Amino acid sequence: MAQNEQKVKEPLFHIAKRSSIVWWKAWLIRLAVILVALMISGLVSFLLTKENPLEIYSVIISGAFGTERRIWNLMQNLAMLLCISIAITPAFKMRFWNIGAEGQVLVGGLASALCMILFGDKLSNPLLILVMVITSILAGAIWALIPAIFRARWNTNETLFTLMMNYIAIQLVAFFTYKFSVPKGSGQVGIINRTTKAGWLPVLGNQEYLLNILIVLIVTIGMFVYLKFSKHGYEITVVGESQNTARYIGISVKKVIIRTMLISGALCGIAGLLLVAGTDHTISRDTVAGRGFTAIMVSWLAKFDPIFMILTAFLVAFLDKGAAEVSTQFGLNRSFSDIIMGIIIFFIIGSEFFIQYTVKFRRKEEA
Repeated sequence: MAQNEQKVKEPLFHIAKRSSIVWWKAWLIRLAVILVALMISGLVSFLLTKENPLEIYSVIISGAFGTERRIWNLMQNLAMLLCISIAITPAFKMRFWNIGAEGQVLVGGLASALCMILFGDKLSNPLLILVMVITSILAGAIWALIPAIFRARWNTNETLFTLMMNYIAIQLVAFFTYKFSVPKGSGQVGIINRTTKAGWLPVLGNQEYLLNILIVLIVTIGMFVYLKFSKHGYEITVVGESQNTARYIGISVKKVIIRTMLISGALCGIAGLLLVAGTDHTISRDTVAGRGFTAIMVSWLAKFDPIFMILTAFLVAFLDKGAAEVSTQFGLNRSFSDIIMGIIIFFIIGSEFFIQYTVKFRRKEEA
């Protein structure tokens, strides 16, 4: 009977989860994958444009750092993306999948824009900015509070709920931009208070984006301290790891969910304020420009660490500005830069597989 038994042949390889990996090895893997992604992007660029890949890489660098203006634009884009990434981080660390940052930022920006339009000629600029800060924070917080309450009380699916809230926010902005459009019926608000600059954030050191960058830096450091050293940060971590464990040690899961989403939404409201009052000085459906979704990747790649998030946000902002310059210089449409960005981001996301898992091959059987 033993002779009839067939020996089960082991597969050539299998995938096993790593127990842990040293941080510098993880970053070496990411760096290696980025280099591979750049090689693939160069090959694709050559096939599409017949241009030297090295020249394309040079244009990417020039597009981000070529002039002082481009550097400040890069830092501004980095700051806005980082701010939204920081905003969604406590929710994601809690395993509350807040896909609604796009809408939360948008309603925060809408609140700022409406204050500028309605009270621009009625309040002094310092008082007007104070009102804008309060209303933007409240708008973002309330927009995030709605799905938080439904999740905490009735265990609804927060992913779908927050995603649908984005579309409502977009339509609200569309309604008000049409209502206050200039000229009437154009559907565009235009630059708000262009002559008086009422509600515009002050310019520091002759650099219009410097205040935005400093505010985001403060928010980043504050979030790092909050998550790392505060009691609330500890509760967020415990709830994210196991809600049953959190309940067992006396943590109110419902309270943590609602409180965390209020903070997340409030920070999104601040991002909306910075975009409207400190950058664009107007509002439209495209004000956030997809940053709410890109921020998810930035936060996740940094493992929800606000300090490492600076690096991941910089990488994404740099690639975006550089790829856009490639499209401009070689007379290509925006789709080309999206292709390059897509390839590189795909490889970056794929690198996390090799950080979390290892491939083990079958050993040769002894003769």
